[in-house]
Amino acid sequence: MVAASAYEESRRKRVEENRKRMEALNLPLLSRALHKSPSPKSSPLKSFKKSRTTEKELVVVRRSGRLANLPSPVYKEMPIVSVSIPRRCISNRHRDLSNRVYASDEARMEALEQAENLMSGLKSDIPSFIKSMLQSHVSGGFWLGLPVHFCKSNLPKGDEVMTLIDEDGNEYPTIYLKRKTGLSGGWKGFAVAHDLADGDALIFQLINRTTFKVYIIRANGPSKDKQLE
Repeated sequence: MVAASAYEESRRKRVEENRKRMEALNLPLLSRALHKSPSPKSSPLKSFKKSRTTEKELVVVRRSGRLANLPSPVYKEMPIVSVSIPRRCISNRHRDLSNRVYASDEARMEALEQAENLMSGLKSDIPSFIKSMLQSHVSGGFWLGLPVHFCKSNLPKGDEVMTLIDEDGNEYPTIYLKRKTGLSGGWKGFAVAHDLADGDALIFQLINRTTFKVYIIRANGPSKDKQLE
């Protein structure tokens, strides 16, 4: 009991001494002043960042002086015009390519000689050429390449519809491809309609800018001398 009382007395004296020191330093007054002071002001920079907003502005695109008074250009897609021909009804008979018949060299040369004789009797002032038929011309691919020098000198400078007129006056529209110098669409209809075969010789006579008169000399066929009449 005596020890406990001595401890309490010692503690009371320390508390009293600490209180006197705090009063000497005015610590109680400072504590009350801090509690009553207003909240600290935020930084001006932070306030500026919060209030700052991004403004969008429409700006007129700068144009040159000579174009400033002209209306703005309008861009739109334009349809591409391609050369086309109406489809001709072609017989649906089956062409068995496995039974292709190839002309002999003698038959091919004979047809070419007859074609040359026939062309010599035609008007010399009309551009003409002879084409000997191959399998690629009359079956399978149905593509007819024309002499390059003839195309450059006499045919249109772009893709065009070329009309083929046979000996009976029947007309067959075909597509002439300038870059490939040949006949594509429509040529198959002409070849099938006239049952062209390997070795046949054809005379193409350019009777006007987009029209050929075509004479057919068959390989192993009868002479075409009567066509001169």
